[in-house]
Amino acid sequence: MANFVRRLRLPQLLLFCALAVLLLFAVMRTPHYLRRLYPYHHRQLIELYAFQYGVDPLLVVAVMQAESNFRADAVSWKGALGLMQVMPETAQWIARRQGLAELKREEILDPEMNIRLGTWYLAYLLEQFAGRVDVVIAAYNAGPGQVSAWLADQTWSGRYADRHKIPFAETRQFLVKVRKAYTKYQKLYR
Repeated sequence: MANFVRRLRLPQLLLFCALAVLLLFAVMRTPHYLRRLYPYHHRQLIELYAFQYGVDPLLVVAVMQAESNFRADAVSWKGALGLMQVMPETAQWIARRQGLAELKREEILDPEMNIRLGTWYLAYLLEQFAGRVDVVIAAYNAGPGQVSAWLADQTWSGRYADRHKIPFAETRQFLVKVRKAYTKYQKLYR
């Protein structure tokens, strides 16, 4: 290969490099390659609880990828825990709503419990915000009270096109990240 490249003249070398880049680009767009970038870890658990709570499992996996990149031991600087980055207070509130005993930190970090809690919370937000997925994604990050206030005072319309009006940079970035992942997951796994 090295001798072949040495014998090429500049125009031929440029053409060879361009073809190599095009080939690489084509390979990177194949579903097989994209599934490596957008894996569907914990699929059985996600689909179990997504079906149970009436949530699109691909939304759940997109939130999970954005929140923790599938790290079950993830802990945010704010204290959110696990795969779906559930705040301990929110986990306890959900547990009470589901008739569960108070949860210990290790239980919240358990992948099955974390997926159950996060998926239930997505279902709750979907109901609260009438299925408006972009609003739900923002509320998952900023909290439903905060997002309700933005909608009420018309700070944000709730539309993705107006995401630049979301006051929290972290929430704007989270919305973009989840929407991108959700779109990819729909193309790859629907």
